[in-house]
Amino acid sequence: MYLFYTPEISSHIYTLEEQESKHCIRVLRLKKGDTVHLTDGKGNIFESRIIQDNPKKCIVEVTDVRKEVGKRDYHLHIAVAPTKNIDRFEWFLEKATEIGIGEITPVICDHSERKIVKKERLNKVIVAAIKQSLKAYHPKLNDTVKFKDFIKEEFNGQKFIAYISEKYNDTLKELYTPDSDVTILVGPEGDFSEREVEQAIEMGFNPISLGKSRLRTETAALVACHSVEILNS
Repeated sequence: MYLFYTPEISSHIYTLEEQESKHCIRVLRLKKGDTVHLTDGKGNIFESRIIQDNPKKCIVEVTDVRKEVGKRDYHLHIAVAPTKNIDRFEWFLEKATEIGIGEITPVICDHSERKIVKKERLNKVIVAAIKQSLKAYHPKLNDTVKFKDFIKEEFNGQKFIAYISEKYNDTLKELYTPDSDVTILVGPEGDFSEREVEQAIEMGFNPISLGKSRLRTETAALVACHSVEILNS
Protein backbone atom coordinates (compact mmCIF):
# COMPACT_ATOMS: atom_id res chain seq x y z
CA MET A 1 0.00 0.00 0.00
CA TYR A 2 1.35 3.40 -1.05
CA LEU A 3 0.00 6.40 0.89
CA PHE A 4 0.24 10.05 -0.17
CA TYR A 5 -0.63 13.04 2.01
CA THR A 6 -3.16 15.25 0.21
CA PRO A 7 -4.74 17.66 2.75
CA GLU A 8 -6.52 19.73 0.10
CA ILE A 9 -8.26 16.88 -1.74
CA SER A 10 -11.89 17.80 -2.48
CA SER A 11 -13.01 15.88 -5.57
CA HIS A 12 -12.83 12.39 -7.07
CA ILE A 13 -10.17 13.50 -9.59
CA TYR A 14 -6.97 14.70 -7.99
CA THR A 15 -3.54 15.79 -9.26
CA LEU A 16 -0.56 15.00 -7.06
CA GLU A 17 1.89 17.86 -6.57
CA GLU A 18 5.08 17.64 -8.64
CA GLN A 19 7.31 16.18 -5.91
CA GLU A 20 4.74 13.51 -5.04
CA SER A 21 4.14 12.80 -8.74
CA LYS A 22 7.87 12.24 -9.24
CA HIS A 23 8.04 9.93 -6.24
CA CYS A 24 4.99 7.99 -7.41
CA ILE A 25 6.02 7.49 -11.04
CA ARG A 26 9.82 7.59 -11.09
CA VAL A 27 10.76 6.26 -7.66
CA LEU A 28 7.95 3.77 -7.00
CA ARG A 29 7.60 3.07 -10.75
CA LEU A 30 3.82 3.00 -10.61
CA LYS A 31 1.88 3.18 -13.85
CA LYS A 32 -1.53 3.99 -15.24
CA GLY A 33 -4.11 1.67 -13.70
CA ASP A 34 -2.13 1.05 -10.51
CA THR A 35 -3.76 1.64 -7.14
CA VAL A 36 -2.54 4.28 -4.67
CA HIS A 37 -4.04 5.61 -1.45
CA LEU A 38 -4.40 9.21 -0.35
CA THR A 39 -5.15 10.74 3.04
CA ASP A 40 -6.30 14.22 3.96
CA GLY A 41 -4.94 13.86 7.49
CA LYS A 42 -8.48 14.16 8.85
CA GLY A 43 -9.20 10.45 9.13
CA ASN A 44 -10.10 9.70 5.50
CA ILE A 45 -8.30 7.21 3.25
CA PHE A 46 -9.03 7.55 -0.47
CA GLU A 47 -8.36 4.44 -2.55
CA SER A 48 -7.46 5.73 -6.01
CA ARG A 49 -6.41 4.60 -9.47
CA ILE A 50 -3.74 6.32 -11.56
CA ILE A 51 -5.29 7.65 -14.76
CA GLN A 52 -2.32 9.72 -15.96
CA ASP A 53 1.20 8.56 -15.05
CA ASN A 54 3.04 11.82 -15.71
CA PRO A 55 6.03 12.24 -13.31
CA LYS A 56 5.35 15.98 -13.13
CA LYS A 57 1.57 15.79 -12.98
CA CYS A 58 0.24 12.42 -11.85
CA ILE A 59 -3.56 12.34 -11.92
CA VAL A 60 -5.62 9.84 -9.93
CA GLU A 61 -9.29 8.95 -9.71
CA VAL A 62 -10.79 8.16 -6.30
CA THR A 63 -12.61 4.82 -6.37
CA ASP A 64 -13.43 4.34 -2.68
CA VAL A 65 -13.33 6.30 0.59
CA ARG A 66 -12.86 4.96 4.12
CA LYS A 67 -13.68 7.40 6.90
CA GLU A 68 -12.38 7.79 10.46
CA VAL A 69 -9.64 5.23 9.88
CA GLY A 70 -7.87 4.57 13.18
CA LYS A 71 -9.99 7.06 15.10
CA ARG A 72 -9.37 7.03 18.86
CA ASP A 73 -11.82 7.57 21.71
CA TYR A 74 -9.39 9.94 23.40
CA HIS A 75 -7.23 12.95 22.52
CA LEU A 76 -3.57 12.86 23.54
CA HIS A 77 -1.74 16.19 23.77
CA ILE A 78 1.97 16.15 24.58
CA ALA A 79 3.54 19.50 25.47
CA VAL A 80 7.30 19.10 25.40
CA ALA A 81 10.34 21.34 25.55
CA PRO A 82 12.30 21.27 22.26
CA THR A 83 15.66 19.55 22.68
CA LYS A 84 19.00 21.31 22.20
CA ASN A 85 19.74 18.84 19.41
CA ILE A 86 16.74 19.33 17.11
CA ASP A 87 17.26 15.87 15.58
CA ARG A 88 16.12 14.35 18.86
CA PHE A 89 12.94 16.42 18.87
CA GLU A 90 12.24 15.39 15.27
CA TRP A 91 12.79 11.75 16.31
CA PHE A 92 10.09 12.16 18.96
CA LEU A 93 7.67 13.67 16.42
CA GLU A 94 8.28 10.81 14.01
CA LYS A 95 7.81 8.04 16.58
CA ALA A 96 4.85 9.68 18.32
CA THR A 97 3.11 10.01 14.95
CA GLU A 98 3.75 6.33 14.25
CA ILE A 99 2.29 5.33 17.64
CA GLY A 100 -0.59 7.78 17.45
CA ILE A 101 -0.89 11.26 18.97
CA GLY A 102 -3.44 14.02 18.56
CA GLU A 103 -1.53 17.20 19.35
CA ILE A 104 1.98 18.46 20.11
CA THR A 105 3.02 21.79 21.59
CA PRO A 106 6.66 22.90 21.87
CA VAL A 107 6.98 24.59 25.28
CA ILE A 108 9.74 26.96 26.40
CA CYS A 109 10.70 26.44 30.04
CA ASP A 110 13.08 27.97 32.59
CA HIS A 111 15.79 25.42 31.73
CA SER A 112 15.19 25.29 27.97
CA GLU A 113 18.35 25.41 25.85
CA ARG A 114 16.43 25.69 22.57
CA LYS A 115 13.80 28.39 22.20
CA ILE A 116 13.22 28.43 18.44
CA VAL A 117 11.97 25.65 16.17
CA LYS A 118 11.09 25.66 12.48
CA LYS A 119 7.47 24.59 12.35
CA GLU A 120 7.51 23.96 8.58
CA ARG A 121 10.41 21.54 8.94
CA LEU A 122 8.74 19.75 11.86
CA ASN A 123 5.52 19.34 9.90
CA LYS A 124 7.49 17.70 7.09
CA VAL A 125 8.78 15.15 9.60
CA ILE A 126 5.22 14.46 10.72
CA VAL A 127 3.96 14.06 7.14
CA ALA A 128 6.76 11.61 6.33
CA ALA A 129 5.82 9.58 9.41
CA ILE A 130 2.14 9.60 8.42
CA LYS A 131 2.97 8.17 5.01
CA GLN A 132 5.43 5.60 6.36
CA SER A 133 3.11 4.33 9.09
CA LEU A 134 -0.08 4.58 6.99
CA LYS A 135 -1.87 6.92 9.37
CA ALA A 136 -5.07 8.75 8.42
CA TYR A 137 -4.76 11.53 11.00
CA HIS A 138 -2.24 14.37 10.99
CA PRO A 139 -1.34 15.37 14.56
CA LYS A 140 -1.83 19.07 15.25
CA LEU A 141 1.49 20.87 15.73
CA ASN A 142 1.02 24.11 17.65
CA ASP A 143 3.20 27.19 17.69
CA THR A 144 5.89 27.39 20.36
CA VAL A 145 4.57 28.81 23.64
CA LYS A 146 6.05 29.84 26.98
CA PHE A 147 5.40 27.48 29.89
CA LYS A 148 3.65 30.10 32.02
CA ASP A 149 1.21 30.85 29.18
CA PHE A 150 0.60 27.20 28.30
CA ILE A 151 -0.51 26.12 31.76
CA LYS A 152 -3.15 28.88 31.78
CA GLU A 153 -4.90 27.47 28.71
CA GLU A 154 -8.06 25.40 28.99
CA PHE A 155 -7.80 21.68 28.21
CA ASN A 156 -10.33 18.91 28.07
CA GLY A 157 -9.73 15.88 30.25
CA GLN A 158 -6.85 15.17 32.61
CA LYS A 159 -3.64 17.16 32.98
CA PHE A 160 -0.25 15.83 34.08
CA ILE A 161 3.28 17.14 34.46
CA ALA A 162 6.14 14.62 34.38
CA TYR A 163 8.76 15.51 36.97
CA ILE A 164 11.77 13.79 38.50
CA SER A 165 11.31 13.97 42.27
CA GLU A 166 11.12 11.61 45.24
CA LYS A 167 8.00 13.55 46.29
CA TYR A 168 5.97 12.41 43.29
CA ASN A 169 5.78 8.68 42.59
CA ASP A 170 2.32 8.31 41.05
CA THR A 171 2.31 6.98 37.49
CA LEU A 172 -0.02 7.33 34.52
CA LYS A 173 -1.18 3.77 35.15
CA GLU A 174 -2.36 4.81 38.60
CA LEU A 175 -3.90 8.19 37.76
CA TYR A 176 -4.96 8.20 34.11
CA THR A 177 -8.52 7.17 33.25
CA PRO A 178 -8.59 5.26 29.92
CA ASP A 179 -10.66 6.74 27.08
CA SER A 180 -10.17 10.19 28.57
CA ASP A 181 -8.57 13.19 26.86
CA VAL A 182 -5.20 13.95 28.38
CA THR A 183 -2.50 16.63 28.28
CA ILE A 184 1.00 15.74 29.48
CA LEU A 185 3.84 18.20 30.08
CA VAL A 186 7.44 17.00 29.57
CA GLY A 187 10.34 19.26 30.47
CA PRO A 188 13.74 20.07 28.93
CA GLU A 189 17.10 18.39 29.52
CA GLY A 190 17.43 20.17 32.88
CA ASP A 191 13.84 19.23 33.83
CA PHE A 192 11.25 21.70 35.04
CA SER A 193 12.19 24.15 37.76
CA GLU A 194 10.51 23.71 41.13
CA ARG A 195 8.70 26.99 40.52
CA GLU A 196 7.23 25.65 37.27
CA VAL A 197 6.01 22.48 38.93
CA GLU A 198 4.35 24.48 41.68
CA GLN A 199 2.69 26.75 39.11
CA ALA A 200 1.45 23.77 37.10
CA ILE A 201 0.00 22.11 40.21
CA GLU A 202 -1.79 25.35 41.05
CA MET A 203 -3.34 25.25 37.56
CA GLY A 204 -4.63 21.70 38.05
CA PHE A 205 -1.79 19.57 36.64
CA ASN A 206 -1.05 16.38 38.55
CA PRO A 207 2.67 15.52 38.91
CA ILE A 208 3.64 12.05 37.73
CA SER A 209 6.68 9.83 37.45
CA LEU A 210 7.55 8.12 34.16
CA GLY A 211 9.63 5.46 35.90
CA LYS A 212 12.82 5.08 37.92
CA SER A 213 15.19 5.65 35.00
CA ARG A 214 16.45 9.12 34.14
CA LEU A 215 15.20 9.68 30.60
CA ARG A 216 16.14 12.12 27.87
CA THR A 217 13.44 14.65 27.04
CA GLU A 218 12.45 12.98 23.78
CA THR A 219 12.46 9.53 25.41
CA ALA A 220 10.29 10.72 28.30
CA ALA A 221 7.80 12.27 25.88
CA LEU A 222 7.63 9.06 23.87
CA VAL A 223 7.22 6.96 27.02
CA ALA A 224 4.27 9.16 28.00
CA CYS A 225 2.78 8.78 24.52
CA HIS A 226 3.19 5.02 24.46
CA SER A 227 1.91 4.61 28.02
CA VAL A 228 -1.35 6.33 27.11
CA GLU A 229 -1.60 4.14 24.00
CA ILE A 230 -1.11 0.97 26.07
CA LEU A 231 -3.56 2.06 28.77
CA ASN A 232 -6.20 2.58 26.09
CA SER A 233 -5.59 -0.77 24.41
